[in-house]
Order: sequence, then C-alpha cells, then structure tokens
Amino acid sequence: GLRRVLFKRGKRERTTIFASTIDSDVRRANLNTMSSPKDNKESEEGTQKSVTGPLPLDWTRVQRPPEEENDDHPVRFPWEVTCIDKNDDEIVIVGTAGQKITKMGSNLGDHCNPKLKQLVFRSHLIQTMEGIGTFEDLELLELYDNMIAKLQALDEGCNYAPGFTLKILDMSYNVIRDMEPVSSCPNLRELYLANNKIKSMAGLRNLKHLVKIDLGANKIRVIEPEELDALENLEELWLGKNKIEKIEGLTKLTKLRRLDIQSNRLESVENLTSQIETLEELYLAHNGINDDGASQPTGLGLKFSQLSVVDLSRNFLTTTKPFAHLTTLDELWLSGNKIESFDQISPLSTLTALDTVYLEYNPIADDFEYRKNVKQIIPSLNQIDANLILGSTAHGFNSVGGKHETHQEQMRRLQEMALTKAKAEGELRKAET
Repeated sequence: GLRRVLFKRGKRERTTIFASTIDSDVRRANLNTMSSPKDNKESEEGTQKSVTGPLPLDWTRVQRPPEEENDDHPVRFPWEVTCIDKNDDEIVIVGTAGQKITKMGSNLGDHCNPKLKQLVFRSHLIQTMEGIGTFEDLELLELYDNMIAKLQALDEGCNYAPGFTLKILDMSYNVIRDMEPVSSCPNLRELYLANNKIKSMAGLRNLKHLVKIDLGANKIRVIEPEELDALENLEELWLGKNKIEKIEGLTKLTKLRRLDIQSNRLESVENLTSQIETLEELYLAHNGINDDGASQPTGLGLKFSQLSVVDLSRNFLTTTKPFAHLTTLDELWLSGNKIESFDQISPLSTLTALDTVYLEYNPIADDFEYRKNVKQIIPSLNQIDANLILGSTAHGFNSVGGKHETHQEQMRRLQEMALTKAKAEGELRKAET
C-alpha cells in the first residue's frame, strides 16, 4: 500500500519565499530611499540630489542556492513536528500540511526505536541527510520531495548502517547531481531517484539485487552498459524524460519486463534481443521514431513472446505494419502520430488478443465514422481510445427496437424519458395531496 501511494506521479513545485513575506515596514523604508530620474534633478528651490540605492536582496528568494536559503526557515526537527513513539519500527511524517521538518538532526537515533525498519520524511524542507547511521535494521528510507543536494550518511554507522540493510531507497524530487553513493547499499531491491539533476548512472554496477530502478526526469544522455551489466535481477527500468538518443546497454538484462524511455531523443527501437522472452511493457511515447525506426530487426521486428503493452504515442508513425506480428499485444497506444487512412491500420486485423487501441489525434480520428471503421477492421477490440465498446456501440451507435440511433438521438430520447418521469411523479404527488 505504501508503494502505491508513492507512485502517484506529478510535478511538484519547490516552496519559495517571495517578497510578500518580508516585513512591510522594511519594504516601505527601502522604497523611501529610491527615486526616479526625474526626482534626481535639483529643483529650483535648491533641494539636494537624492541617491538611488541597489535593490535590496531581501526582496526575493527566487533562484537563491539551497545553502543560502537555510536561514529562511525556522529549524524544526522531526520530534518537534510530531510525537515519535520509540516502540514503533516505522516512522512516516508527511509534510504536505502543517509544519515541515527542516533538519533531520544528528541525534535522530536518540528519539527513535534503534530497530527502526522504515523511515519516511516526505515533502519537507530537509537539505542534509544526517542522523541515520544508528539504524542497523533500516529497510526503507524515503526522503521524497525535499531539498537534498547530496547523498550522504548511507554507510557512516556501525556495520555500514543504514546502507547495508536498505532494500528500498526513494530520493525522488530533490536536487541530487551524483548517485555514486548508492553503491554503499548492496542489498537494494528498489531505487527511486526521479526528478533530480543526475547526468550519469554511476553507482549501480554492484547492486546485483536491484529489481526496479526509476531515474526518470534527470539529465542522463547514455544508458551505460558498464553500470547495468551486473544487474541480472532487474525487471523494471524507468528512464523517461531524459536526453537519451539510443537504446543500448541492455544486453545482460535478461529478466527485464518493463522498459520506459518516454520523452527522450530516440529515433529507433533497437537492441532488445536479450528481452525477447521477458519484455511485457514498452513505453516509448514522445520521441522521434518513424516507420523505419519502429521496424528494426533488433527492436520491434523481434517476435516477443510476452509483450502485451506498447506505447509509441506522439512519434512519427504513418502505419501500423511494425506491430502486425506482435500476436500477444493487449494494448497498443499510437495517439498523436501521422496515420491518415484506415488501410494503414489494417495490419492490426489479425491480432486476436488486441483489446485496446489508442488512435486519437491521428488524422483518421477526424473521420465521421472513425470508431465504427476501427472496430470493423479490428474485431477483437473492447476499447477505442478512452471509450469502452459496449454491445452495438462498437459501431458508433446504440440500437433501439432494431433501429440504429445516433448519439444525439440517444441523448434526446433519454432527456424526454427523464422529463416524462418527472412529470408523472409531479402528477402523482398532486393526486396524493
């Protein structure tokens, strides 16, 4: 249940202190020291020239580095924000409402159960990792949505605590630039570092127990094989919203089931031969992939045995031929491409397992009988775009008494039924009175 909560994705905005927080008297005093060029001229009465001072730095905190912002927030430790029971082996403090933690405290261990298993300080104003070296049994550490610039204190305790026992580390939505320190967590199974400022995947090569990695929304340009080759148990790799130009470095990931490289700079789907028996979901939306790029023999040209979901929305496809042989497909997302005719989706007609297709924002979606034609071409469909197909609505109509009814006619009929029912109930109430 905790993980489901953690993966409600969305952009978060850093808390920023604006000029409105500054004492109004100070602002008025500063304003009085300023004058326009016109005011700077000496008047006929011989008044002295006034001098305009520099704009006070305290007027705004925009774009100030984290180390300079530290003094802007009152110091609050976790035990000051909420009551911590020393018998609990889990601590979860979420700062989306109420007071926010600004310091973890070097003596954090004095206020907590020494056998702590889970520590979660989510959505606070923490800038420095500290005080966690005493937790030799810690399995989950989450400092999601804070202001942390550096991974540290992961192996400073006895027996390399807490890094040695960690199984889940979530440091997403911070300002971390270097992920090398995660190498001190050899037993990690899940690593989340989304929405940071990471450029290199360095630090992963010894984490052989990793099952899931999320490095989305960073500045990674290359999928580094030297960092991934030892991750023989990896099942999920999330690299969306980076600057990756080529799919590579996955040769040794023979258990990979989910691969996400959305919103990057890809032009081709390739180098997936090692995943032919395991890959189940492939997310490559918002790239620059055209028909040739989607037809590469080491990419979607392979006959994947488990592939059920493919998302190539917002690319440059004009046909569905690259998917015609993927007989295990259950969902195919092709929204926002350049498919112009229904002949270009006919290759999907043989995919008997295909349940859902997204073709909205393609030229063919403007056709008056778009849904009807798509269903006729792909009989197995139960959903077109966001709309389920129920009964004869699969052809874009509802049927009443054997006669086809358009959507407008259906709405008009239902409205008339509602008015008739309301009128009958009103007459009934009158009769009772």
